[in-house]
Amino acid sequence: MCARGAGGGPSSDDTDSVTISTATGLGRFAVALVCSVALVFRYIWGLGSITFTSGNFFSYLTIQSNIAFVAVLVVGGIHALKSEPDPPWLSVARAAVLSCTVSAGVVFAFLVQQAGARGFRIDVPWSDQVLHFWLPTIALLEWFVSPGRGRVPWRTLFVVIGYAVVWGIATLIRGADVGWYPYFFLDPAQVDGVGQFALFSGIALALFSVVTCAVVGISRTVPLADRRSRRDVARPPE
Repeated sequence: MCARGAGGGPSSDDTDSVTISTATGLGRFAVALVCSVALVFRYIWGLGSITFTSGNFFSYLTIQSNIAFVAVLVVGGIHALKSEPDPPWLSVARAAVLSCTVSAGVVFAFLVQQAGARGFRIDVPWSDQVLHFWLPTIALLEWFVSPGRGRVPWRTLFVVIGYAVVWGIATLIRGADVGWYPYFFLDPAQVDGVGQFALFSGIALALFSVVTCAVVGISRTVPLADRRSRRDVARPPE
C-alpha cells in the first residue's frame, strides 16, 4: 500500500521512486537501442572482410552476449517503467549477461594487445568500441545504482562458467569443421601446443569467474535505503 502525504495523496518518497523508476526504464531502452545500432553496424562493417560469414559473426561471444544484453535491457526497462522490482529470474539473467559482456570486453582488449605483439592487425571500428568498452562500462555503473535489483545467488557463477565452457567446446568443434576461430588462442595454428591453449583458456575462465563474483557481490551489498530490493532472488515472492 502506498504511503499518503498530509493531503491524502502519494508521499514525496513515492513520487521520487516513480520518477527514478521511469528514468531507469527509459535509460535502459536507450542503451538497448544504442546496442542494437552498434550490432547492425558491426555486421555491416564485417561484410568487408573475406572471412566474414553470418555464422562467424554470430559465433563471437561478444555478439551473443550483446544480443542477450539487448533482451534483458528491454525486459528490465518494462519492469522499471511499471515501478516493479526485478523478478528473481531477471536479476540472475542481468547478472549473468553483465558478467559476460564485461569479461568479453576485457578479453577483447587483451586480444588487441596480443595481435600487435604477434604481428597481426585488428581493426577496432566505433561499433566494436561501443560493444566491448562503452556499453559494458555503462551497464556496470547502472548495476551499482539500479533500483529494484534483487540479491543474486552465488550459484549464478556456475551459469556463467557453464555457458563459457559450452560455448568454447562448440566453437572448437565448429572451428575444426569450417577452419575459422573467433579468438586466436582457440586456433591450433596460432598457439604453441596444448599447454598454451590450456593456459589462455584457464586465464579466460578465471577472468569470467572474478567478474561474475564481483557482479554478484555488488548485488548482495544493497543500500539500506532500497529496502524493496533487499531480498534473495532465490526465494519466492511473499
